[in-house]
This record gives sequence, structure tokens and C-alpha cells, in this order.
Amino acid sequence: MLIVGNYLSPYVRKALVCLELKGIAYEIDPIVPFYGDDRFSNLSPLRRIPVLIDGDLVLTDSSVICQYLEELQPSPPLLPADIRDRARARWLEEFADTRMGDVFIWRLFYRVAVGPAVWGDKRDGEQVARTLAEDVPAVLDYLEAEAPAEGFRFGAPTLADIAPACFIRNANLSRVQIDATRWPRTAGWMARTLALPVFEKLAALENATARRPIAEHREALRAAGAPISASTYGTATPRRGVMPI
Repeated sequence: MLIVGNYLSPYVRKALVCLELKGIAYEIDPIVPFYGDDRFSNLSPLRRIPVLIDGDLVLTDSSVICQYLEELQPSPPLLPADIRDRARARWLEEFADTRMGDVFIWRLFYRVAVGPAVWGDKRDGEQVARTLAEDVPAVLDYLEAEAPAEGFRFGAPTLADIAPACFIRNANLSRVQIDATRWPRTAGWMARTLALPVFEKLAALENATARRPIAEHREALRAAGAPISASTYGTATPRRGVMPI
């Protein structure tokens, strides 16, 4: 299998966690989506990542990819066995992908890291401060009501734990930490999830590129031991996607 997408993306991270936990071999073409070429546009009509290529099958949404992997390799399961718990886990994955994606990626990580690196954007301090003061607490309040007192949301780790943790990892990369005095259950829950060996393995690869120019990512990751593909869908010139930011 081939994953197209950068290690620093929470959506890519979610797919990689699933692949790693299920022991499925893969290679990765670690492009930032804005640097995808015309072939990438054909693979991903929205010019978003991750893309999974498995033979002649192409999938372009992280939740669809994880569901495919769950059905392809049911063990270990990454959704609860109980139908009601499974539905709830899918909702928590959706909450992460949609609401946490909006807050932690587009309003924070994109503003402080991606926009300046790709487009030379200036950091909008007022917008970032408003997000930290209003949106982040609202997300964490919701997670606090869902967080288990110990362990994971449905016993063993599932997508209900993995998906939110993928976004908290990007918050941490943006120097945003969970206040454990205000959100103690969420802080413990996310710390336990991010301490899983699979997250620590991926974090080491993410750290290899976190503060490097995008043009150096492939070689830095190869040197760090990432399973880099022989060819790339990347190009040297960025272009904006079709979806509004």
C-alpha cells in the first residue's frame, strides 16, 4: 500500500496509526498537499490528504481509509464490538475530524506553521489569540465530558481515542498544551493515547521534519528510517486547493 501525505497531518497520522496497529506494510510519499502535482489532483479531487493507493483502489478520506483497513484486517479491532459503542466511537472520530480539525488545524496549526512555510503568510496573532481563548476551551470542555477517568474510551484503544489524539498532537506542535487542572480527564486520556508506542514511533518521524524546509522532508525522513516511496507526486511549486481554508 502507498499513503500519500505528510506525517504532520493529523488525518495522515490517523491512517498511519491504523496501518501500524494492524501490521499492514506500506510506503509513504510524504508530500504537503499544496505541493501535489497534476497526478495528485487526479488522485485527490479536493487536493487533500491522506490518499491511500492499494493496487487499483484509490481512497481519499481518512475515515474511509480507516474503515477500509478495519474491514480488510479486522484484528486488532479499532472500533468497539458493541453496536452502540461503535456508533459513538465513529461520532468521536467525526467530531475530531471536523470540529478539532477546524480549530486545531485551520485556525492554529495552519496559521502558525503551514501558511508561513508554504505561502509566506504573516501570523495573525489576534485570530490565534481568539481561537485559544474561545474555541480551544469549548473543544476541551466537550472532550472532558467524554473522557474516561482511566484507560481508554471503550477499554482497548480505538478510533475514539486515536482520532482526537491526532489533533492534540498538532496542538502540542503549535505549543498548545491541555491545562490538566481545568481538564484533568482529557489531559490524562490524551497523554495515555499519545504514549502508545505507535504514536511515539510516528512522533519521532514527525520531529525529523517539524522545523525543516519542506524541500528537505523526503531525505530527512529517509534518514530517520521512514518507509519512503521511490517516486513522488510532489512538485516544487505550491498551488492552493479547491476547498476554502
